[in-house]
Amino acid sequence: MSVPARIYVASPLGFSQAGRHFYDAVLLPLVRGLGVDVVDPWSLTDPGRIAAVQAMPYGAERREAWRRLNREIGATNRAAIDGARAVVAVLDGVDVDSGTAAEIGYAFARGKLIVGYRGDFRLSADNEGGIVNAQVEYFIRESGGTIVERYEDLAASLEPLRSAGGGPGGAPGVASTNSGAGPRTVGQRASPSVGQRASPSVGQRASPSGGPPGGDATGATE
Repeated sequence: MSVPARIYVASPLGFSQAGRHFYDAVLLPLVRGLGVDVVDPWSLTDPGRIAAVQAMPYGAERREAWRRLNREIGATNRAAIDGARAVVAVLDGVDVDSGTAAEIGYAFARGKLIVGYRGDFRLSADNEGGIVNAQVEYFIRESGGTIVERYEDLAASLEPLRSAGGGPGGAPGVASTNSGAGPRTVGQRASPSVGQRASPSVGQRASPSGGPPGGDATGATE
């Protein structure tokens, strides 16, 4: 009997009430329903320990407590990615969350398949040739993964992984093109603006062309 593939879900959704609701009620159940072993990093650290530090008075002792806990959380998440076969990454936001981007980069270096989900129609790329930050998108696509705009399409993107099963090693490649009834990627949205216009966000490089065709210089800001 094959062992279910383990998938790490990277996202900033645990930071907000609305994000937690979508994460717990929609995203995690959907991924678990694919017959895989889901690793939820938001559940790996005891909430009571976080609450205990939050309850401490401001000062040097509290800062040191946060430093220790931050390091522990980082190490725990790293080990969880090491033990996974793939990463599902939520890419929503005017720019990809920094922690999620770091997890994507680390997962790529460890040979994991990475599938991105971006249901956010705002522009978030270095230029009109991308969907999100160029380096983040490179890691996703070169891992054999793709970026989808509907969470329902994650199933098709992860199908080769589900069929292969197995442990934490590198995953078989997943085609990033849209053919037949396969998942529609973000770059293939019906909207003519997404994936076709430059969208330099704060801290990113401006489009070398000075703006997208048509003279619309709309870009993402934060």
